[in-house]
Amino acid sequence: MAKSSSLAMKSTSIPRRRRVHRPRRSPTKPERAAAADMFDSLATSCPSSPDYPVVPDMDDDFAFSIADNASPPPPPPCRSDKTLAVHAGEKMGSGEAAGTDSIATPIVSGTTHWFRDSADLVAFKEGRRQSFEYGRYGNPTVKVLEDKMSALERAEATLVTSSGMNAIVATLLSLVPPGGHVVATNDCYSEAQAFIRERLSKMGIKSTFVDLDDMEELESVLDKGDVTMFYADSPTNPHLKIVDVPRVAELCHRKGALVCIDSTLASPINQKPLTLGADVVLHSATKYIAGHHDVIAGCVSGSEALISRIRAWHHDLGGAISPNASYMIIRGLKTMALRVEAQNRTALRMAQLLENHPKIERVYYPGLESSPWHGVAARQMTGAGGLISFEVASDLHGVMRFVDALELPLIATSLGGCESLVQQPAVMSYWGKSDEEKAKNGIKDNFVRFSFGIEKFEDLRDDILQALEKI
Repeated sequence: MAKSSSLAMKSTSIPRRRRVHRPRRSPTKPERAAAADMFDSLATSCPSSPDYPVVPDMDDDFAFSIADNASPPPPPPCRSDKTLAVHAGEKMGSGEAAGTDSIATPIVSGTTHWFRDSADLVAFKEGRRQSFEYGRYGNPTVKVLEDKMSALERAEATLVTSSGMNAIVATLLSLVPPGGHVVATNDCYSEAQAFIRERLSKMGIKSTFVDLDDMEELESVLDKGDVTMFYADSPTNPHLKIVDVPRVAELCHRKGALVCIDSTLASPINQKPLTLGADVVLHSATKYIAGHHDVIAGCVSGSEALISRIRAWHHDLGGAISPNASYMIIRGLKTMALRVEAQNRTALRMAQLLENHPKIERVYYPGLESSPWHGVAARQMTGAGGLISFEVASDLHGVMRFVDALELPLIATSLGGCESLVQQPAVMSYWGKSDEEKAKNGIKDNFVRFSFGIEKFEDLRDDILQALEKI
């Protein structure tokens, strides 16, 4: 019988190299202070979160050997998002879910898993053996993705679903009981608003919608003492308002209410709501997480106790994601930090340019110092994202000419992918709607939403400037 490669190595006369440990150091106070100034340097670089700093390697020529019988020091408590996006759930993890030494996570397409004998099945049922039973309840490929998202969100557990809306529905149904009360913001995702208003009300669940600009209104509602959950998007779409998550969490937890933040427009790279006090964080993984406009998915992260409750409802709803879609998201996640940092830089530079352009009346972007949300964003985000909105100094048809004159971005909904997308909400989402409904949602005929991809900034800049000249 042929020897395994490991045995063959042991039998050679080549001396084994001694293990080398390269020590790491914590950032100094000046380094932490530099990291805290988020947006001032965002146009040229995207610093890491001050709460989770990247621990730099020492110089390559500095190393010392560890005695053969000594135990290596423990790994650093937290690695950078760039590293976690690549290795979490795979090399950095139990590895049991993947069950292979392949660098690429395998796509396990089987829907049913078998057990060696009854004792093996009992061990699985009692939690003494990690395995899978049926595809609707779990899958090895999906488990890798869930572990990766948990690492990025600093969460105990994550559930990946077939869409962002499925994640929203499963979360609300599982955590808000009949007779409960959801307080949501007027700026939250329109389909989530409709579900809360129209569907939950039929289940005996009360809903109240508050203005993000008025925290006193939220305090007044909370003071009544019957709120089960506060639900909000941060940043909001398309006006990019920011929820002061620590303040909201303090107010809600004081009254026993859960805090759920849809962080889709931020991505886990720019914001980690759980570390700010939120109980649950949601994403449409279709956007920045997958990043390539080719897969629909959602995810929800939080404590093991809360995610277990959501998972039970999810099993009944049947919103399982396919292993193939999970694999595509895993592959997209590995470059998420690089993509988002590039999108952050492009969006900020473009927002600064458009803010001073004579044909632009107003720019909405929390990375701008002129934004009323800049202070909150700078405290709790490491980047303001790749989406900006602005009002053009023209009417409905003039803005349509501007959009049509753009050569690089695609006229499309969604956001967060490699390709830049543009839309005029009055045409894309509110065509045929009344002026009253548009005004209620802050949508003007001259309003434009621009999601930047990873194209070169100068190319996008030149394209936008030439299109503005067409007005």
